[in-house]
Amino acid sequence: MILYEYPFNEKIRTYLRLEQLFSRLFKLMGRADEMDHHFALTTLFEILNVGARADLKTDVLKDLEKQKQILNAFRDNPAIATDVLDEILGQLSSCFAGLSGTLGKLGQVLTENDWLMSVRSRAGIPGGTCAFDLPAYHAWQQQPWELRQQNLREWVETLLPLSQSIQVLLNLLRDSGSPQKMVAAGGQFQQNLPQGRTAQMLRLTVDRHLGIIPEISGNRLLVSIRFMRHEDDNRLHASNEDSPFEMALCS
Repeated sequence: MILYEYPFNEKIRTYLRLEQLFSRLFKLMGRADEMDHHFALTTLFEILNVGARADLKTDVLKDLEKQKQILNAFRDNPAIATDVLDEILGQLSSCFAGLSGTLGKLGQVLTENDWLMSVRSRAGIPGGTCAFDLPAYHAWQQQPWELRQQNLREWVETLLPLSQSIQVLLNLLRDSGSPQKMVAAGGQFQQNLPQGRTAQMLRLTVDRHLGIIPEISGNRLLVSIRFMRHEDDNRLHASNEDSPFEMALCS
């Protein structure tokens, strides 16, 4: 099965991008090759670019506090497992404390590191990190992998509260949706979104063996899905077949 996620607003779009970047960064950091560490650094710079939005930290803190209030309202519900609720509330409180404790803008400590910023300024240029352009960076790449890995951990540490907060928020959002079996007649599907409940993300699962790819569009009122096929001419063509899939609306 292949899972696709589609955000209905810019905030969730940013959260999903950061989640993907952090996932890539942590995988690359755990390896020893200098090329993996090079791409770990470029991924770190991508995170700084995505996280440069001035109101991102405020948005995440507001969402953490909102989720705490929502979950606290379930405390007296006998159908709710108290230990699980307390664990989630503890995660939210820990994330809130960690993120609110970071000084200044997200990644500000890193942007004040002249060496890192010199690499960042060249990393966006094709071939811009060659040894003749950045001899200091070339020297760093020749250091033992343990030292490079330790440097990466130190640089990423200031961003861990953001990564942990976004992961907790996205997990809660995903858990709010219940998958429903659907069929796209002739490869096309449309559905009005429920009123009074603002969907923030759509999760769509399709059998990989069907060879179909969903093109999703939507807003707060309507979601539209068109299934495509990657044909031999290396182009996507609309599928005309009835296509089964599972869909969950998360709010």
